[in-house]
Order: sequence, then structure tokens, then C-alpha cells
Amino acid sequence: MRAVIQRVREAQLTIEGACYSQIGAGMVVLLGVTHDDTEEDLEYLAQKIVKMRIFDDEAGVMNLDVQQVGGEVMVVSQFTLLASTRKGNRPSYIAAAPEAVSRPMYEQFVARVEELLGHRVATGQFGADMQIALINDGPVTICMDSKNR
Repeated sequence: MRAVIQRVREAQLTIEGACYSQIGAGMVVLLGVTHDDTEEDLEYLAQKIVKMRIFDDEAGVMNLDVQQVGGEVMVVSQFTLLASTRKGNRPSYIAAAPEAVSRPMYEQFVARVEELLGHRVATGQFGADMQIALINDGPVTICMDSKNR
């Protein structure tokens, strides 16, 4: 399972020109699910992301997590995070899990993050053509893979 975490001042996700979800300050998490991901991978990433200390404390040091700053979270399914670019110029997505596997894992991930945070998480719509407008704060962008612990 792979994730790209972006600390944002705000983010808005639109589908077919209409706002589907939006958040204020917090983080946008792009999530890719592969064939061999397990509940252990899901739990590892959910815990790490919620506890990730990427927000500034009063001294301007990244020392606080999203809960400590009252931040919001948006989680968006992103199969292209599993792209292989080793051969040629056209990425291969064979490492991405099929929808029958990835959709339930994505939904479980969102539910687990909501449980850890104690409040709703903004989402995208699985499989939709989505546009995300965001203001990356810092910028702070972190890539994680549950297989690289």
C-alpha cells in the first residue's frame, strides 16, 4: 500500500465540475492499493499517517500531528501510485489491485482513519475522474510504502 501525504492549507475535490468534498487546513492522502496488501499494511499506514508530526508547533518546528492542530483529512484512491516506469515511456499499472480488492481496502482505510481521528474524513469517489485543487503548505509532501517499514 502506498500513500502520498500532502500538508495543505485547503483542498477541494471536484467531479464533473461540481464540488464533491473539501477540507481546510490538514492533509490530503493519495492512497494506492496493490495485490498483496493486507489489513496489517492498512493498519500500519493509517496509524503512521494520523500520528505523522508534520505540523508546526509554536516554535515553528514540525512537531505536531493532524489531531493536535485540529486539522482535517481527505483520502483519495490513486491507483497510479503503483505505476512501474522501468520499461519504456508508458507506465504499467499491473501492480495496482483490481477494483474488487482495492475498493474494499480503500473504504476500510478511510473508516480506520476516521476511527483514529474521531471524526469524518473527506473522500473522493472511487474510480471517478476527479480534479483536486489544493494549496500545499510548506510545501510538505511525504511518500510512504507499507512494505518499507
